[in-house]
Amino acid sequence: MPEHRFLLRSAVHIFLLRGDKVLLLRRYRTGYEDGKYSVVAGHLDGGETIRAAAVREAQEEVGITLAPDEIEITGVMHRRSNDERIDWFVSARRWQGEPENMEPSKCDQLLWCGLNELPENVVPYVRRALENARRGMWFDSFGWEDNSASP
Repeated sequence: MPEHRFLLRSAVHIFLLRGDKVLLLRRYRTGYEDGKYSVVAGHLDGGETIRAAAVREAQEEVGITLAPDEIEITGVMHRRSNDERIDWFVSARRWQGEPENMEPSKCDQLLWCGLNELPENVVPYVRRALENARRGMWFDSFGWEDNSASP
């Protein structure tokens, strides 16, 4: 057995959907993909389910309350950039409250955007995950040499 096991980071990304629009957040002073749009997202803290992490992140980042049973798991991505990760993508169409920027030190704009009209500057793997969800594709790999969509 190896002395140290490989650890894989995991994050949840939330597609908040209103009709055919998704809520995007423009990253600001985070040190990663600043100036590009992403969605509500964050790392799993450990000891929490994917849905619980989504509920927590939605409250922390945009001040809304998601009910776990309103959250649909829509995709998984094995991704490599600076490190290797497993990203979970979930969607919700109902929540309590109106989204507002709760982290102005990390985000400088919220934008409701048509799924067919995404801005050019969407974080590339998030763009791909949104496209995958629209096509009903639940698994993808991103950032590997061949950048293939096969497991």
